Amino acid sequence: MRYVELRRHTDNEGDRLTPKGMADAQMIGRDGLHPPYAALVSTGAARATQMLEILRHAARQDDTPITVAAGLRSLVEDRWRQAAKAAGKGADLDAIRAVDTDLVERESFLLGSALREVAEGLPEGARALVVGHSPTNEAAVLGLTGQLVPPLGKGEGVLLIEDGGDYRLEPLD
Repeated sequence: MRYVELRRHTDNEGDRLTPKGMADAQMIGRDGLHPPYAALVSTGAARATQMLEILRHAARQDDTPITVAAGLRSLVEDRWRQAAKAAGKGADLDAIRAVDTDLVERESFLLGSALREVAEGLPEGARALVVGHSPTNEAAVLGLTGQLVPPLGKGEGVLLIEDGGDYRLEPLD
């Protein structure tokens, strides 16, 4: 089995964490991590990498490099923002899909494929910590597992478990 903790970054302003976002990431680092991690993975956005740096330090894994999985970051972020805004505040993927079906279907496939690469790149029994965004984290889960997950709040996440090529989700505790 392989494990991927998939989290949304904490509070941000632009592409940087706010002081609240940094404090929340530190709190997650104290209370919500499950090290050791074989991989620390960012989408490449500064806010995701910044959160991973805080979590890496909290996990006492300063020697573990942060890698970028560019495929976990959408190339059409503005389109996501427009569709999410049209779907309404706090909309889930079904509501966004009703606004822009092609976006959700295409991006779920692409993002899910990138998430699969992360999971399959882990050694047996290993765990990765991935920090990304909403609703693209949820789209990646949908593309990989076919399961809809509720919108992730800032700092929230899910645990993806790969077992013999099958994937299932569990809440992060």
